[in-house]
Amino acid sequence: MANGTKDDAKRNGLAGLRVLCLESRRGKEMAKLIANYGGETVAAPSMQEVTLKDDPEALSFARKLTGGGFDIVIFLTGVGTRALVRLVEAHDLRPQFVEALKRVKVVARGPKPVAALAEIGVPVSISVPEPNTWREVLSALDARANVLSLKGGRVAVQEYGATNPELLAGLQERGAIVTRVPVYEWALPADTGPLRESVQAIVNGRIDLAFFTTSVQVQHLLRIASEMQADEPLRRAFRRIVVGSIGPITSEALRHNGLTVDFEPKHPKMGFLVAEAAHRARELLERKRGAA
Repeated sequence: MANGTKDDAKRNGLAGLRVLCLESRRGKEMAKLIANYGGETVAAPSMQEVTLKDDPEALSFARKLTGGGFDIVIFLTGVGTRALVRLVEAHDLRPQFVEALKRVKVVARGPKPVAALAEIGVPVSISVPEPNTWREVLSALDARANVLSLKGGRVAVQEYGATNPELLAGLQERGAIVTRVPVYEWALPADTGPLRESVQAIVNGRIDLAFFTTSVQVQHLLRIASEMQADEPLRRAFRRIVVGSIGPITSEALRHNGLTVDFEPKHPKMGFLVAEAAHRARELLERKRGAA
């Protein structure tokens, strides 16, 4: 009986709660997870991926790499890695690009770029562990400093829509000569209607729980709120909303923008995020609204 009660509580942990989902590519997947725990999803896709057309910086990087111009290449995302491969393919550079990567030290920030690199047969020298922030990237490099020195090293960093100044500064402080390689950027969705409706729902107190799975979601939600002249009301409303963040990078963005993070999952994955919310959100919500 006790086990049944526990299972019911887990299964219905989000019952009666209105949950804001800002996911775009994986929105349906997250909505299904929320529904599995009894929650009501308020879907507001917050971004779309825009590949930089005729990307001169990425092409310059690829050509310089094939000419032996780099010692270390750091890949930060799987999507960006694949986009870069498509770009070099379009310019008939893929064979030279792949062979050049095999001659340098390759660093991958987590399993997604590792998988993307495996698809083209490129081995990885360092796979950065969870939670895959810039801190882990630098720590992983420091741990291999005896065989992979940054001092005087020519380092390329594949970026993922926004520059990471802390990572670039950390590399430069260690003596690296750093080249940014922007491959794609994040734009607002073509239809911002759902995002605008979500801002209104937040302000009107119709959201209980909000999930953030990337820092770009934070930026875009606040950008739309500012355009609607609802920035301050939205911030006030968040005092009564439980905020779940996928991991440290997203949490930093939330706190930087004055929004409180109520919990992070043990692992920075969507399933863990929703599961933890099912166990903790109701208690956190009562405590937060009681304080407010």
